[in-house]
This record gives sequence, C-alpha cells and structure tokens, in this order.
Amino acid sequence: MTLNLPGPIAAYFDADKRDGEAVAQCFTEHAVVKDEGHSFHGRAAIQAWKTEASTKYQYTSELFGCENQEGRFVVTNRLTGNFPGSPATLRFFFGLDGDKVASLEIKP
Repeated sequence: MTLNLPGPIAAYFDADKRDGEAVAQCFTEHAVVKDEGHSFHGRAAIQAWKTEASTKYQYTSELFGCENQEGRFVVTNRLTGNFPGSPATLRFFFGLDGDKVASLEIKP
C-alpha cells in the first residue's frame, strides 16, 4: 500500500532505512523524540537514539495508515524484526514545523 505522507514524514521513513545521521537531519534543531519511556532532545540526542536502536535491532517496516489528528499526523506502522515483541504495530505521532519534524512520539 502506498500512503500519501507529508514530505517531512516521508523523509523520516526514508532516512530510517539508512542511519542515525540521516534520521536526525529530518528534525528541527530542538526537536523531541519520545520512545520506550525516554525522551531525546535535539538532533545530537536523536542521532544517538537512532544509531543505538539500529545497532541493537534489525527490522522491516510496513506503513499502513496515516491520519491527521488535531494537528499531529499519526502513522500506523508494523515492525517485524529481532526485537522483543516482534512483530509489533506501533503508532508514530508526528508534529511538523515547516519541512522538518518538530516532535515524534512512538506508542504501541
């Protein structure tokens, strides 16, 4: 299924296939990511978060839903890989600022 994602969100999922530096560049300078009970503030912390996750786990991603909820975009994603609880369906809550991601919260 092909979803019509806003540009910054499409860029995030494309960068997610590469590395932490590519992912960090999708965010504003002072962006915040919340994942697994932790918050990561700013591009450097976001890059470290993504780099660590990528070294620990390998996974494939299948996007199957995107909707706008009160100014945030919610993307539903099925992840399958070598992580505890695989496969998992997760919701990615994106807040955008222009052509960058300003916030991301990942929830089951």
